[in-house]
Order: sequence, then structure tokens, then C-alpha cells
Amino acid sequence: MSSQTAIRCCVIRGGTSKGLYFHAGDLPADVKTRDAVLLAAMGAPDEREIDGMGGAHPLTSKVAIVSKSSREDADVDYLFLQVWPDRTEVSDNQNCGNLLAGVGPFAIEEGLIAPTGDLTKVRIYMVNTESLAVATIQTPGGNVRYDGDAHIDGVPGSHAPIPIEFLDVAGSSCGALLPTGNAVDIVEGIRVTCIDNGMPVVCIKAQDLGVSGYEDPEVIEANKELCAKVEAIRLAAGPLMNLGDVTKKTVPKMSLLAPAQHGGVLTTRTFIPKRIHEAIGVFGAVSVATACLVPGSVAHEVAGFAHDASAVELNVEHPTGYFSVSMDVSTQGGAVTINSAALLRTARMLMKGHVFIPTSIWENK
Repeated sequence: MSSQTAIRCCVIRGGTSKGLYFHAGDLPADVKTRDAVLLAAMGAPDEREIDGMGGAHPLTSKVAIVSKSSREDADVDYLFLQVWPDRTEVSDNQNCGNLLAGVGPFAIEEGLIAPTGDLTKVRIYMVNTESLAVATIQTPGGNVRYDGDAHIDGVPGSHAPIPIEFLDVAGSSCGALLPTGNAVDIVEGIRVTCIDNGMPVVCIKAQDLGVSGYEDPEVIEANKELCAKVEAIRLAAGPLMNLGDVTKKTVPKMSLLAPAQHGGVLTTRTFIPKRIHEAIGVFGAVSVATACLVPGSVAHEVAGFAHDASAVELNVEHPTGYFSVSMDVSTQGGAVTINSAALLRTARMLMKGHVFIPTSIWENK
């Protein structure tokens, strides 16, 4: 008997993240065994993930599990799992809009959906948040195209654009766009806005925590007093956002906000939740952009943003550039309704083959 088990796998750079993409049927049905397999595949827990495929950072230690969907409104189902490099934990309590960008290419490359001409729309059911997204993939000649002129901050070079439209993500994790029912709450003595438009996020004015909001990520991470205060707010906000005890959860994300420096609506420094994102997550950007449209919110105050159109595009600045979010909104009586949100990502297939794990973890006879 071989000492290792081979599992089909693709490595795809999706947006500003990178992860392992699996067919659902190739992994154990039992969640405990599945998680043990994924930890072994990534080489976790180990901060370097030296004995696995993980990239020694939360942004490069991610997993997408994809299968054909039984739903009439979706082509494939996508489950996102965060594998933590430094601990024995696999988390499914958030979505990932960056790895989402690679789901369409994976589905086409792996024969889960047939290309439909030069452009193929892939309807994706996001299992984590029970919501839908539609990704448009370039497929000239029936092949996924990866080269192109689209550039996203945080990724070198340019690639084929992948527009993604989100249809029903408002309140998908917390039950409401504003989970507390308020535009502003006082948590641990600090004014915050709790919002969920695809990702639970707590918005805080950076100046209220004694920083500018323009610091480099490593500078913020080194500020232990600041990090402790942010974590205290996160733990207190969790129950208020209908997330329960979030001590061991990856949500809500905490976003420090400051006035824009480069023509955007505002600038961000986002905790994910213990490290600082070198950019900002896809759904995190959508939630922050949405908060800018909510009258009286912390983000609205920082952005000083006013709009009178149903279609708006907001550039959310982050440490390595900005993230553009297009939104279709309607406002009535001061209340904002988000009809849809869309954004642009890119992806690239890096490797396909098999990842090997010790047979002692899963023999898969």
C-alpha cells in the first residue's frame, strides 16, 4: 500500500488570493476527515506551511470546493474554506470573493460546464452565504482565456477580465444589511457601523483609535495596543451582528477608515481578523462601499459621499491600490436598498494535477 493518497487538485490565483480547487466528490464526505485532509494538503499548522501547498499566509492558504449544482438557478456550487497556517482550523464561516473569480475557469476547465461561445456566463451558488453570483468568463474557441488587458491592484501584470455580479448578498451572513438596525452603534466606547453586504464588516474611523489609517499593514500589526482594542470591539460586535461568539471565527472583518488620498471614496486598513490585508477582500470592499451609501454611517461620514443616481461606482482605497465596486441602489425615506453589486476580478490557472497527503490521514480506497 502506498504511503500517500493522491487527490485531483488545481492551484488557481483568484483575484488577490491563491488557493487549492477541488471537486467535491474527490474529498471525504465526513467533515472532520475532510478538514484533516485539507490541513495536510496545505501543510498546516505550521507558520511556513513548509510540508504542504499553503503559502504561509491566510490569503494564500485557501480552498475552493466545487461541484455541479442541483439548483435550477445555478450551474455550480462553491464552498469556500479558510485554512489557517498557524493553527489546526478549517473555517467555513465566511465567503471569499477572490477565490470566487477562479470558480468559473475551474468549472469550464474541469468539464463541469460547457463553454457557450466567446463568453461563458457561470452561475455560482455560494454555499457559505446561500447566495448567487454570475461570473463572465472569456472562452474564445471554447478555451478559457487568461491573458488580457485587465489589471487589478495587488496582482502584477494584466489578465483577462472576469466581471462578477452579486445578486442577493445583502444580509447573507447576519440576516440584514444593517444587522443591529442602526447606522451607528457604540461598541467598547467607539462609534462603529456594522454592515453585511456579502461580508460582515465593522467600520471604524481610524482617528477614533488614535491612528491615521494610512499606516502600512506591518506598522498596524506591530501596534499591540491597537490590535487588542480592535479585537475587543470585534468580539463585542459579533453577538450584536447575529454572529454569536466570534472568538474562533474569521468574521466580522474590522475595517479602519480614513479620508481618501488618491481620488477614491475613502481608504481602508482591514483586519482579517488577526492580520492586516495587503489589499481588501472582495466582499469586504462591497460592504465598505455599501456603508458609504448609508446616511449617518461612519463610512458615510468619512467619505462625505452623496449620490442621486441609481447606478454608482465607488473606488475603495487599500494599502496596494484601490478596488472598484459598481452598485445599483435605490433610496427611499433615507433608507438604502442594494439591488445588485458588481466588480471586476481576474484569475489564472497555475497548476493542475494531484496533491498528495499521508495515507494515514485518508486512504480513500
